[in-house]
Parts: sequence; structure tokens; C-alpha cells
Amino acid sequence: MTIKPLLDRVVVKAEEAEETTKSGIVLTAASQEKPQFATVVAVGPGGMVDGSEVTMYVNVGDKVITSKYSGTEVKLDDVEYTIVRQSDILAVVE
Repeated sequence: MTIKPLLDRVVVKAEEAEETTKSGIVLTAASQEKPQFATVVAVGPGGMVDGSEVTMYVNVGDKVITSKYSGTEVKLDDVEYTIVRQSDILAVVE
């Protein structure tokens, strides 16, 4: 099964959360911070959204930084993805 986002939506897969701090302290799952770095898995076509034309600027495979608590989390084939609007993507990491 695949996910095909609509309009200005982007499907991203978050990078793994850090399990240890820089000083070597092991973090429990509850205290790990939600990762903001993700890889783009699928991109919607863009088009008219709320009365204005949206051009998609991200591509599949881009490494991006997303807003911390944005999007909708979904699980497909035991893999967790987040569906966000393109406007919730803050930057592309090169």
C-alpha cells in the first residue's frame, strides 16, 4: 500500500529520536524529544488551496525540518509517517 497526498500535503518519515544525550545519559521513550528532521516520502500535486495557487517546492528524498507538533501521524505497514502541509515545513536541509 502507498500513500498519495492531496493538494499541498507532504508525507514525511521522521528520523529516529536520540536515545542518549551528548553526555551519554540514556533517555527513556517518554522523555525523548519528538524529532523535527524528516525525509520526504511523497509530495502532493499542489494546485488551488483556499483560493490561492500553491506551487510545491519540496521533492521526494529531501531532508526537511518540520514544525514540532504539526501534521497527522499515520502508521502503514508498521512504518510511521506524518502528513503535513507544505507550509509546516520550515526548511530543506542540504
